[in-house]
Amino acid sequence: MDAQVNSLDAFWMPFSANRQFKSAPRLLVGAKDMHYTSHDGRQILDGSAGLWCVNAGHCRPRITEAIQRQAAKMDFSPAFQMGHPLAFETASRIASMLPEGLDHVFFSNSGSEAVDSALKMALAYHRARGEGGRTRLIGRERGYHGVGFGGISVGGISNNRKQFGAMLNGVDHLPHTHDLARNAFSRGQPLHGAELADYLERIVALHDPSTIAAVIVEPLAGSTGVLVPPVGYLGRIRDICTKYGILLIFDEVISGFGRLGAPFATDRFGIVPDILTLAKGITNATVPMGATVASAEVYEAFMHGPPGAIEFFHGYTYSSHPLACAASIATLDTYRDEGLFERAAELSPYFEEAAHSLSGLPHVIDVRNLGIVAGIELASRPGAAGARAYEVFVKCYEAGLLVRVTADIIAISPPLIVTRAQIDEIFGKLSEAIRSVA
Repeated sequence: MDAQVNSLDAFWMPFSANRQFKSAPRLLVGAKDMHYTSHDGRQILDGSAGLWCVNAGHCRPRITEAIQRQAAKMDFSPAFQMGHPLAFETASRIASMLPEGLDHVFFSNSGSEAVDSALKMALAYHRARGEGGRTRLIGRERGYHGVGFGGISVGGISNNRKQFGAMLNGVDHLPHTHDLARNAFSRGQPLHGAELADYLERIVALHDPSTIAAVIVEPLAGSTGVLVPPVGYLGRIRDICTKYGILLIFDEVISGFGRLGAPFATDRFGIVPDILTLAKGITNATVPMGATVASAEVYEAFMHGPPGAIEFFHGYTYSSHPLACAASIATLDTYRDEGLFERAAELSPYFEEAAHSLSGLPHVIDVRNLGIVAGIELASRPGAAGARAYEVFVKCYEAGLLVRVTADIIAISPPLIVTRAQIDEIFGKLSEAIRSVA
């Protein structure tokens, strides 16, 4: 027992109540397809795709074997002034999946790094074009863009910011789009709220468009509790950015790779950003990897000066890591050959009906959904925000279901291999947990 206590004590867990967890730990020791195995031998149905990331299910042989082969062939290759074939193949494969014009891929190791890369890219782009005064960045309230100082500066979740003092200078925020009074229990995109995009015009007028470099938004806000964009909202943001020469960045770390019933949110909504960030599903979460995809216009702005000059002074030791590239190629093959994006689109109506079956349960004040993702919002207990949803999370785990919880919102986002029977099981067990907590 002492050895176990010591081993638990040594690990400072991320985004966790360490003392609470270590008093009653939940340990996962195995995974396959749609299930984890707990330390006490129970099968736990994965209702959250790990952490929004295991889109093709766990321990898929094609992906696992690709990583193993690559580890035996070449474990590492430097990315500075060197390259390896898989890096170029992976970039080409990703670019070929995206809308025309998004065709230059810069690799990193996570969504946080992909976002910081995108912000630096936007600032450097304007400087390269002789508009170095464009340094201001615009995020959104309740936005999540990772945990680097750039990401938490443009992000809008207060708990992710308040412990760390001053953020980046010159950052402003759009209002979030969550409007319970008008949009509660919407199926798909809410009908009200497109006008919230017009707040960007006010920010532009306040700061002067010549000072603004980029606007960054999650097309669907995930980590804050599944906020689906109102009809027409993203199009207005795109139009305003184009009008004033501001770059638009889509953070698709969660929404990418089939989660919304389309390859990417840019496909689902028909809006093409100037820069797009990816991670999570890019390797099915098997090896850490992030990517920042730039338009041809952004990329070409850097490609001037002496041919031997470094155009963008930025990168990571593990950018385009060989194991990550091998995992990504095998993952993209799996998505394609198993038709998982098409499967997500076909399952979306059934998933929607199952999610909204929770409407009317005690303390459920909203259900929202898009593609294969849903958010169930519970009324907070007075003076104990988050306690009710956390209890539901624990009840679900005890019943053999893993869900994601943030504040008093429960998020469901299973792997895209989920079956109708498993969708029924997910929402059935969640319903029982909500009733038991009530």
